[in-house]
Amino acid sequence: MVTETDLSLGNGRTLHVYDTGGDDRLAVFWHHGTPNIGAPPAPLFDAADRLGIRWVSYDRPGYGGSTPAPGRDIASAAGYVATVADALGIDRFAVMGHSGGGPHALACGALLPDRVLAVVAGAGMAPYDGEGLDWFAGMIPSGVASLRAAAAGREAKERFETSGVEYDPEFTPADLAALNGEWSWFGSVVGPATQGGPGGLIDDDLAYVSPWGLDPAQVTAPVLLLHGGRDGIAPLSHGEWLSRRCPAAELRCYPDDGHISVLRHAGAALEWLRRHVD
Repeated sequence: MVTETDLSLGNGRTLHVYDTGGDDRLAVFWHHGTPNIGAPPAPLFDAADRLGIRWVSYDRPGYGGSTPAPGRDIASAAGYVATVADALGIDRFAVMGHSGGGPHALACGALLPDRVLAVVAGAGMAPYDGEGLDWFAGMIPSGVASLRAAAAGREAKERFETSGVEYDPEFTPADLAALNGEWSWFGSVVGPATQGGPGGLIDDDLAYVSPWGLDPAQVTAPVLLLHGGRDGIAPLSHGEWLSRRCPAAELRCYPDDGHISVLRHAGAALEWLRRHVD
């Protein structure tokens, strides 16, 4: 069962928090993608129960029940996670993110080194200013247009999102099979996020193309990177760059998978996580 609560951050600001409970379990903070709300990944609940994992997560500011925080950067995730962990009495924990959640999970590993035990990031992006990385290479046209608008600044991004332009994720056949099967769960987290307007997405995209406020090389905990070879939303080159930058990273590349279907390997990633924290 998932318990939902609103955590006060002061000054009228709220963070909407999710928790599957279990003080005797390993807490894993889930970091959601763009645009999603932060509900933990139901398709992984059975594996989590088997492995003794407790899911904790939150809506990033501007999504769901969390108060917007325009100008937030990737590094801000570490502060939010620390606040939630303190409120729940959790000392040490692991982090896991998918897509846009990947950078936020890495931020926790970099900035909370005494608390984060291990990091899993699936189909995540590398920093926009990553040295030697052609950031847009291999990215689908809709993604390039959306993120170039963000790189031009908030006003340009807001105009882009209200222009009526259609975003085509160009999902692979494997992605579509996952979305029509076990990972149809995404419908329950994308719908509420988009119904709330583009604010959360705008803040996310601006954060991706701005300085992150951390260097992935700061992550000293074990890191597992999952990436599909046919991912056009966050191209494989991003995962390869991160694997070279993070000192304790393992990259698992799945040549036939895309942005969503790579999550077929998330259960195995949880087993890896459990082994690395025991």
